[in-house]
Amino acid sequence: MTIFGKKQVVKEKIAEAARRIKESACTLAFTGAGISVESGIPPFRGKHGLWNKYDPRVLELDYFLDHGEECWYYIREIFYDFFGKAQPNPAHLALARLEKAGLLACIVTQNIDNLHQRAGSQTVFEFHGNSSRLVCLVCQASFPVEKVDLQKIPPRCPHDHSILKPDFIFFGEGIPPDAYHQAFEHAARCEVCLIVGSTGEVVPASYVPVTAKQNGAFVIEINPEASKFTHSVTDLHLKGKAGEVMQALEREIF
Repeated sequence: MTIFGKKQVVKEKIAEAARRIKESACTLAFTGAGISVESGIPPFRGKHGLWNKYDPRVLELDYFLDHGEECWYYIREIFYDFFGKAQPNPAHLALARLEKAGLLACIVTQNIDNLHQRAGSQTVFEFHGNSSRLVCLVCQASFPVEKVDLQKIPPRCPHDHSILKPDFIFFGEGIPPDAYHQAFEHAARCEVCLIVGSTGEVVPASYVPVTAKQNGAFVIEINPEASKFTHSVTDLHLKGKAGEVMQALEREIF
């Protein structure tokens, strides 16, 4: 196929995706690590994933409970020294504008980086929690991370001096019940499910687009390469980086 032909196919796919979203009475966006790569946050898995550099057991709940101080040195480096500098990118901002325009009902995200909220999105169901809060496992008090001195490792609860834990899901923890319920409730009734930057490798989060598809939703996938969704639930694959594709889609919609 000629370069012109390829461009024409891409244009047609963008146009179809835009039409589907504009005609949908309820659209859900399902986002994964890929949407935040352009913000400088590497994924955990894959060739350049963080688990190639760090030992995943620092995020195992049982290990954290027994070795909290050791784990916090790595947690601070990964999630606060590094992640804390990240800013929302064009993909986050485009989703926020779609919501503001009434074209997006909610975002279900696997990410813990708080970038959707910082971009302006209002209805975000965090399947794996959020790194911007710390929680005491003893008294259940919650603290914004900016109110906690992370130079003192490990950070401790001012009420009972227990070690604080980031308020995201560690290995061995359950999904927050409200986020789980809301995610699948919206998935069951959405007319369009927009997957952005998720490979579909993490369960049970990956069942959200599957549930949408099983209930009749049209599934649009934005990923640079094929994922576990592509040949199972995806109806339309927009191949490319999240920021570039979302900007093109937004231009077509508005």
